[in-house]
Amino acid sequence: MPSPTYTGDFETAAIPPYDPTGSRSLGGDYNPLPYVEPQAGAGRAAGPVGADADDPFRVVDRRGTQDLGLLILRVGLGVLLVAHGLRQLFGWWGGQGLTGFRSSIADAGYQHADILTYAAGGGQIAAGLLLVLGLFTPLAAAGALAYLINGVLAGVSSQSQGRFDFFLPDGHEFHLMLIVVAAAIVLVGPGRYGLDGDRGWARRPFIGSIVALLLGIAGGVAMWVFLNGANPLG
Repeated sequence: MPSPTYTGDFETAAIPPYDPTGSRSLGGDYNPLPYVEPQAGAGRAAGPVGADADDPFRVVDRRGTQDLGLLILRVGLGVLLVAHGLRQLFGWWGGQGLTGFRSSIADAGYQHADILTYAAGGGQIAAGLLLVLGLFTPLAAAGALAYLINGVLAGVSSQSQGRFDFFLPDGHEFHLMLIVVAAAIVLVGPGRYGLDGDRGWARRPFIGSIVALLLGIAGGVAMWVFLNGANPLG
């Protein structure tokens, strides 16, 4: 039996092709449904776990107390360097003062002791202040590292036969610990609690920090070689 809507000899279920002019058998008012951008459903996450609501593709960085620990490490070394520089230049807290510091540099065999007196003392204060502020942190820590390495070489050279003692009171364990702290600050960066907080070496230190570390080590050795020239190991 033909269907009530039979329109010809051979009824077909084929879908007629879409005619944009609307002149085909669909009555002239056929329009395709507009494309709708798929939305995240109720059971689908809109972004990574821990993403920010304003920017669903930015993962929230949770660092806990890491930045506070970096602040303490950075400020501790910076204050120590500033105090040590003031002690050497101005004789505060029982220090040598400018004359005594110049004499100790000359006695250690360094050339241009007059210039080095101001460079060493002023460099310590400048590096310490930059570390406290968290400004140009890798370079400041690299400068502190160079000074500390040079100090260890001078201390070893001043001992009889260039003997290296580790433990106090005649050893170098304190200076070696400061070297480790300075190298760590170069590599990990200042953290967010500093003026460098928005810079790359504060958020993701990598290549620049490695370069700064190598410069600090090379600078300490170069100062010894070119300004002293003595073999620290005898």
